[in-house]
Amino acid sequence: MNCDEVEILLHGLVDHEVDPEHAYRVETHVGDCARCAAELNLYRVMRQRMASADLRFAAPPWLRTRIRAMLPVTREAAPRRRTLFKGFAFGSALSAAAAALLMFAVTRSDHDQVIVSDAISAHLRSLQAGHLIDVQASDQHGVRPWLGNRLGAAPPVPDLTAQGFSLVGGRIDYVLGKPVAAIVYRRNDQLINLFVAQGAKAERGARVATMQGVNVDLWSEKGLNLCAVGEVSGEELEDFRRKFDAAWDGQA
Repeated sequence: MNCDEVEILLHGLVDHEVDPEHAYRVETHVGDCARCAAELNLYRVMRQRMASADLRFAAPPWLRTRIRAMLPVTREAAPRRRTLFKGFAFGSALSAAAAALLMFAVTRSDHDQVIVSDAISAHLRSLQAGHLIDVQASDQHGVRPWLGNRLGAAPPVPDLTAQGFSLVGGRIDYVLGKPVAAIVYRRNDQLINLFVAQGAKAERGARVATMQGVNVDLWSEKGLNLCAVGEVSGEELEDFRRKFDAAWDGQA
């Protein structure tokens, strides 16, 4: 395992998200590489400081107003005690539900942010010489089985040449410290990395974002988490997702 491969896994190792085999290989490399050892130590110090810092999230003032607006309005000027307690109980339950919903939204947003950041890093690394693809193919019949043999499940690899997105090839990459399929398409002179991972618990609509000058389209369906990354415009990336999904459905 070389320094480039280890660098991909360092964050996952610090967060205990790397499987034992890869963790052992990383630790072995770090023991012999002063640069990687220093980087790993830096990440661990950073994680420790973040854990001890006061990162408490204070709910914004508009949340109270929004919850109050959701509560039922009492028509009686002086409600009976039973009605009052019943309304209080309902309001408490509603407030708890609203708070839980907010926490879920914040947690999911933070998790998506980490995925997007990791996917962009993987995309940028792939643009370096020799990092783009491990298998080159003129159509999906070469890429799909190659990825399936190494990941245990073959991802969808539709041919989108007729739709304006030519298939370049594929490779194994890492997102959140876990191996994923990276399928590479080309749109004119721009490359699109599509990261595909198993394990989606539910279908989720697409969420488009822009970071570091790169557009990202993140969505889940059919038990897969998918993330498309490229320097193409947001409209082109959304067009890619729609055409990919349509071709994928046609393969089923």
